[in-house]
Order: sequence, then C-alpha cells, then structure tokens
Amino acid sequence: MKKIIPFLAAIFVIIGAVLRFAPHFPNFAPIAAMALFGGVYLSKKYALIVPLVAMFVSDLFIGFYDVKLMAGVYLSFLLIGLIGLFVKKHKNISTIIGGTILGSVLFFVITNFAVWVFYNWYPHTLAGLGQCFAMAIPFFKGTLMGDLFYVAILFGIYETIMAVAKKKQLVIEKN
Repeated sequence: MKKIIPFLAAIFVIIGAVLRFAPHFPNFAPIAAMALFGGVYLSKKYALIVPLVAMFVSDLFIGFYDVKLMAGVYLSFLLIGLIGLFVKKHKNISTIIGGTILGSVLFFVITNFAVWVFYNWYPHTLAGLGQCFAMAIPFFKGTLMGDLFYVAILFGIYETIMAVAKKKQLVIEKN
C-alpha cells in the first residue's frame, strides 16, 4: 500500500487540476473532497499537500488572483485535510458526511470573511459582514453539492474496490 500512495497522490493532483478546467457550476469542484479523502486514506504528509498542489497546478494555468484571498482558499483546503485526519480515526458514514459538511461551511466562512476583510465590496461593519455572507449563499449551494458529490464518488469507489479486493483475497485464501 505504501508504494501506491505517491502514485495515488499524483493521480489526485492531476484529476483535481483537470476538473477545475471542466465546465462546472460555480464552486462545484473536487478539491475539498480530495482533501477530506486524502486525510482519511493517505499519510498525513500527502493528505495535507495533495489538494494544495492540485490547486497550485491548476492556478498556474487558470491564473492567480489576490494573494490574501488565495491564502484563505488554500487555508480552507488545509483545514479540510485536517478534518479528514480526524475522520480517519472515527471513520463511519456519519463522520464522513459530517466532515464534508463542516469542510463546506469552513470554506464558505473563511473565504467570504476574507472577501469582507480585504475588499471594500461591503461595509466593514457587522451588517456588511452579514450582507457578504448573504450574497454568497448561492455559491455555498454549489460548494456543498460539489463536496457531497465528489466525496460520494471518491469514498464510494475506494470502499467498493477495497471490499471487492478483500472478498477476492478471502476467496483466494480459502482455495
């Protein structure tokens, strides 16, 4: 398994970067799901690096934007990887779904707080912060739906493959 981790990490980086170029609804992207999945199934080193590398590689082509906002985005994915490390120790369907939702909420709060703090788009008042969050709700829908979708795909495929492999191994051992 240890030999496959770098290969799996590289595949995640490529898939994550490529899917950012594919037409998609706003914020319906695989990076947060990769961060959560990586936290659960990869070593700590890869779990925290893979989504950031995927973002960086795709940002090389898509283009970089304001460093302060990018820091919020990258921080969000790093924290989602840490959530994955927690889920690893308590893995069940509830913690996976809960971790996904928590990750979506963290991304929403951190990135929109950064918009409010670093830009003059909204008044720097409590009401302005509320307005910033309210205006971002349509994007949160895409974030949450994308995160749930990609988590279901990644975890579902991985767990199915592992179950089939385990079953095949049991059959082989019985013969």
